[in-house]
Amino acid sequence: MLRSIVHMDLDTFFVSCVRLENPQLHGIPLIVGGGERGVVASCSYEARYFGVRSAMPIRMAMQLCPQAKIVKGDMELFSKKSHEVTQIIEENSPLVEKASIDEFYLDITGMDKFYGCYKWTNELIHTITKETGLPISFALSVNKTVSKIATGEGKPNGNLEIPQNKVQPFLNPLSIRKIPMVGEVTFNLLSRLGIRTIEKLSETPAEVLQSMIGKNGLELWKKANGIDHNPVEPYTERKSLSTEHTYLQDTIDIKKMHSLLLGMVEKLSFQARTEEWLISTIVVKIRYANFDTENLQRKIAYTSCDHILGKLAVELFNKLYNRRMRIRLVGISFTGLVRGNYQINMFEDTEEMIALYQAMDKIKNRFGYDAVSRCGGSNITSKAGNIISNPKAQYINQNK
Repeated sequence: MLRSIVHMDLDTFFVSCVRLENPQLHGIPLIVGGGERGVVASCSYEARYFGVRSAMPIRMAMQLCPQAKIVKGDMELFSKKSHEVTQIIEENSPLVEKASIDEFYLDITGMDKFYGCYKWTNELIHTITKETGLPISFALSVNKTVSKIATGEGKPNGNLEIPQNKVQPFLNPLSIRKIPMVGEVTFNLLSRLGIRTIEKLSETPAEVLQSMIGKNGLELWKKANGIDHNPVEPYTERKSLSTEHTYLQDTIDIKKMHSLLLGMVEKLSFQARTEEWLISTIVVKIRYANFDTENLQRKIAYTSCDHILGKLAVELFNKLYNRRMRIRLVGISFTGLVRGNYQINMFEDTEEMIALYQAMDKIKNRFGYDAVSRCGGSNITSKAGNIISNPKAQYINQNK
């Protein structure tokens, strides 16, 4: 049975939210991001016309489009509007997967028998725009890959339908860059071999791609041929990220406990960035040798930066640990999570700091978490709390 999979993507989501709050910003080049040394979190289509793109340094963006207006983002507003859209979709859809703060997959297989998948999706889109004021694009096709690519091709305000018999004709002329899993390295490798379109990629033997790229070669070949059996995963919002460590022998070594906390924070922060979370509350927990347990928390500006969170964790620990007694357990929790991506953060970070995080995360994703770490933090083993073993996994419901 052919599936009916819808991909929905809110158009220039951050910009649209800002314009809802200030209608005077409509029609002008707009950049949402940090200060002069920050990066572009999002930009309007008017700014994109001049070559401005997300994750571009603000300084470069202003050189391309000096008339653009820069607005600092409001993650509370963005989270609120995303939640409104999520509620509408969940109330009307049989199966929903929230892929990011502004992106959704819906499995509406079988609805053609009763109403019509395309007509139903169109009406849901109109409901979302009417109730939230946010523009949204969608595409309907037979799987997640084709639907996502089609949404990108239809933006802004797109509403494409790609039935099974039109999947390959739709994909063939497109650049291989349109396939979600094709990054810069893979694109350059394939381009040197003359493989620049999806049609050329689909005609390349899967065995050849596997020998060049590795285990992802077969998956890439399948996507180029419009094959994707990945299901729409039911969405459950994560409430917290946490881990704790119990010492084999109770300790009073403050320096080692500081180091342990920094290691915990670095690993949880990496997980938060991988799963696209921003943190608004940090909690430190200690358990004394007599089993007395104490917690201390602090509300903070939304972030997923371990150099910020690590400093706060140590400060909270120093305030919390006020007895001359040995400690048997140390824990850390991040709560008050909202959707957001570190590389398009809302903070006054420098370009150098952002580049450092991106480079470290790239190394960890490719070679494993332990491939690189900050000096001063203890290496956290698998015994630590509920840190996931595969940090690339998303939306794991560990907090029901």
